[in-house]
Amino acid sequence: MKKITLFLCTLLCSVALVNCKKTTASNEAYFSNPSNDTIQTGGIKIIPITTAKGTFNVWTKRIGNNPKVKVLLLNGGPGATHEYFECFENFLPAEGIEFIYYDQLGCGNSDNPNDVAQWDLDRYVEEVEQVRIALGLDETNFYLLGHSWGGILAMEYSLKYQKHMKGMIISNMMSSCPEYGKYADEVLAKQMDPKVLAEIEKIEAAKDFSNPRYMELLLPNFYEKHILRFPVKNWPEPVNRSFAKINQSLYVTMQGPSEFGISGKLEKWDRKADLKNINIPTLVIGAQYDTMDPKHMETMAKLTPKGTYLYCDKGSHMAMYDDQKTYFKGLIDFLKK
Repeated sequence: MKKITLFLCTLLCSVALVNCKKTTASNEAYFSNPSNDTIQTGGIKIIPITTAKGTFNVWTKRIGNNPKVKVLLLNGGPGATHEYFECFENFLPAEGIEFIYYDQLGCGNSDNPNDVAQWDLDRYVEEVEQVRIALGLDETNFYLLGHSWGGILAMEYSLKYQKHMKGMIISNMMSSCPEYGKYADEVLAKQMDPKVLAEIEKIEAAKDFSNPRYMELLLPNFYEKHILRFPVKNWPEPVNRSFAKINQSLYVTMQGPSEFGISGKLEKWDRKADLKNINIPTLVIGAQYDTMDPKHMETMAKLTPKGTYLYCDKGSHMAMYDDQKTYFKGLIDFLKK
């Protein structure tokens, strides 16, 4: 009996040692530095971007190393920063998934040319392509995750450059700005207290967007219900840090000054009819309380030949925070297929 017990103990220890070595080897691979740079910068890479107005630098930062799965993150706004994606650090590294923070031109740590001519969708598509090349991403590993405005950019990029992509995630963004505007007017606005809505509309009609009363009304009646479903005082620090840095020139040029619908350069953007031409695996993420119509996003997944829909029943526009369990399980499952 003692011999059997000793044998079992030895066997269990051997198995544990093998598993430990596997885990250690996996961790070492994930946290290794695949570049040949002699000076280590914590995964940060500054990439020069060529534009018609000259060359500018954009900021990127790699987290982890996985030759088969590299997720480039496109922030929303337009004009916010990569920082609100920091919650990804609590989920993706544990699964061995590499991801890359990236501040688009005019955002966060990247150059800001202060030139509205640069705030252009087609130019941003070419910027993403230059970033892809500089980071060595290709069809064997490159996933593009676009949230909100980043979703528009991801769709537009994929329609031109999907041959370089392994897959795409469209997070909380509809494929038609006119349909988004209609949803904002006919659904979201009608959910609001009529007196509050009337006051908001009065301020918007006067174009008095800098009026403190505007945000005073929007925060509890719109933001806490459809952007991030926590009391604003409890919003996560990375979200507050990112939103505090929004490039207003970029935001207003592309989105327009109103929080209801879109009135800027993107007002007539509509790619719904072109989704059938996106042939890479695509995950569309929608949420029950989002500013974007979850039914529209479900339809997007059906229109995309290799589309999958992830529905966050507790989430809003920032479902990566207010429905984290659903959001990250679905995202990870998609990336590990």
